[in-house]
Amino acid sequence: MDLYPDRFRLHLPRYFAAAQTAWCCRRCRCALDRIQEAIELIIFIGLQGAGKSTFYRTHFAATHVHISKDKLRNNKHPERRQRQLLQQALAQGQSVVVDNTNPTATDREPLIQIGHSFGATVTGYYFESNVSDCLQRNSLRVGIARVPDIALYATIKKLERPAYGEGFDHLYYVRIAPSNGFEVSEWAAEDRHE
Repeated sequence: MDLYPDRFRLHLPRYFAAAQTAWCCRRCRCALDRIQEAIELIIFIGLQGAGKSTFYRTHFAATHVHISKDKLRNNKHPERRQRQLLQQALAQGQSVVVDNTNPTATDREPLIQIGHSFGATVTGYYFESNVSDCLQRNSLRVGIARVPDIALYATIKKLERPAYGEGFDHLYYVRIAPSNGFEVSEWAAEDRHE
């Protein structure tokens, strides 16, 4: 495919124009490859009240589209709508954060598949927290941001640690630091083979 119209080659010998076009196409293909490599799908995993949305605002709001089922409460099919929004953003070359509890490998599987189908790097952030801290933070929320305590207990019962075997390219632990910031660390070597 020639990316330059003929008017740019009017004064060039035919063989030189062909060489220039081939060089340009290779260069453009390389640029497209770099853009595709730069597309990232980030999947948050953790309890309600673990700090996921705050972590998004402080670390990714300027660079990544935010997709959360919390924003889709009035939608009849939030799972389907979430997948549609994810596909739209990735198709436009935008990096995305999926900010939900995503507690099981089954919940994460369709997201990972969509990410890889668009050539995105898929990264998981596992929010390590204890139930009492999450319940306390949840109690400080107001309105629809506050979830029933039973929802936290239901999530903790089914919460599965993510694994590279699910299709993640990168995995990280996230903990709320004593200073109310965040500590992010590499996935432990022993956890890489789960």
